[in-house]
Amino acid sequence: MIMAAMLLSCCSSDSEAMAEVVSPQANTEGEIGKTLVVYYSYTGNCREIVTTLRSQIQADVLEIQPAEKGLRYEANNYALGTQLLNAIKANPNDASSYPAIDPVTTSLADYQNIIIVTPLWWSQMAAIMQTYLFQSASQMAGKHVGLIVSSHSSGISGVVSDAKRLLPDVTWMGDALWINASNHSKRASLIENWLGTLNFAKAQTTMNKMSITIGGQTQSVTLEDNAATKALVEKLQQAPVTVTLDSSGDFEIWGALGFSLPTSNQQITAQPGDVILYSGSNICIFYGTNAWSYTRLGKIDGLTGSELRSFLKAGETGISVTLSLPSDATKIVNGKWLNGKWDSPLKDEDIYSLSGQKVSNPSKGLYIKNGKKVIL
Repeated sequence: MIMAAMLLSCCSSDSEAMAEVVSPQANTEGEIGKTLVVYYSYTGNCREIVTTLRSQIQADVLEIQPAEKGLRYEANNYALGTQLLNAIKANPNDASSYPAIDPVTTSLADYQNIIIVTPLWWSQMAAIMQTYLFQSASQMAGKHVGLIVSSHSSGISGVVSDAKRLLPDVTWMGDALWINASNHSKRASLIENWLGTLNFAKAQTTMNKMSITIGGQTQSVTLEDNAATKALVEKLQQAPVTVTLDSSGDFEIWGALGFSLPTSNQQITAQPGDVILYSGSNICIFYGTNAWSYTRLGKIDGLTGSELRSFLKAGETGISVTLSLPSDATKIVNGKWLNGKWDSPLKDEDIYSLSGQKVSNPSKGLYIKNGKKVIL
């Protein structure tokens, strides 16, 4: 078996443009929640897989690309590819162990389902894709994730292990799909059958987002599905809530909500970004860790540890924190977002902006049509 074939019958990106999302011309939320396909391709096989996949499922597409272009990972008996993989294996928790990739600005907060398409490099996940997953693990927490692996002939168990190591807090939708040299031409039927086995997250029918504003900066929070968050959302539908919190123990800011919420306390270890209900009437927002009996409310989306400390003003007292619902959850002109659906007397055949204004000649963007958000 030729090493180069084992490494590179995978996939890739010949374009040198910055990684970006490619959206379908019309993308609406149906029974399945919004889906993102993330891929890296070196030889082109993974790109072909993604093209086939996208013909069968409604999804946005994000291509990951290495920062340094034109490298031959298979050259000199796969010397560079082996070097990159060995660096990761030696220090898998160190960001500097992973090869640099082009900047990715895509937020994962809007996606419930993520499908990863990656090459196999010498029985492991391609180092370039490992970088992206390492950097995005916190944003992927709680998402439904599927995995497609392309290889020449090697089995994919090592790639599956890499994926589970890099993404410890996701819900795997089902078994990984293996597409190799012998069945690549049959990928359409393989993908079709595989999609039918997956447990996709459903489109959200309840409000699962909250906003936190501190010092003029706003961050989104993905809420848990429990009695406390339902009661909190009902409170925020009436008006935003502003509380004053203080730093405590070099791991959290906390203080009184001014009202009580239902509790479902469990002994947990709160992690950075967690938003926690304590004793029914206190809110704690973590930039460190602490083990106690809490009710989890949600998690701040997509901030690193240092970004969290800065956003939460770690170490300060008298921190003004405003809790609110996202703007598209509030009443809009003659209608409103209610339980995740547009409730309005506006005519279905017309097109409206998110502010509820009728648009005669819409340009490219996000609109309301037939009671749903659509991308035109």
